[in-house]
Amino acid sequence: MKIRAIVTVKGLVQGVAFRHHTVIKGNQLKVTGWVKNLPNGDVQGCFEGDENDVEALVAWCHHGPSRARVDRVIVEREAYRGEFNGFDVRY
Repeated sequence: MKIRAIVTVKGLVQGVAFRHHTVIKGNQLKVTGWVKNLPNGDVQGCFEGDENDVEALVAWCHHGPSRARVDRVIVEREAYRGEFNGFDVRY
């Protein structure tokens, strides 16, 4: 089953290559969507794909890359839309 998840990651997640590593992990898992920095210091992503792959990327976001410190992950699940062709960083 295909799903969509909107993820907000709180903690020390900017300036530690969190977005870059999320794109790499998303591509490895064949997840589509985007990831971006928010003005308040959080990182947000929108992930679409097979349920197991999206859930694996969400689980990865709970720790992120080695230099990150994740304090909290907020996940909102939505209906799959199939609107993305790849996975990239939004600015």
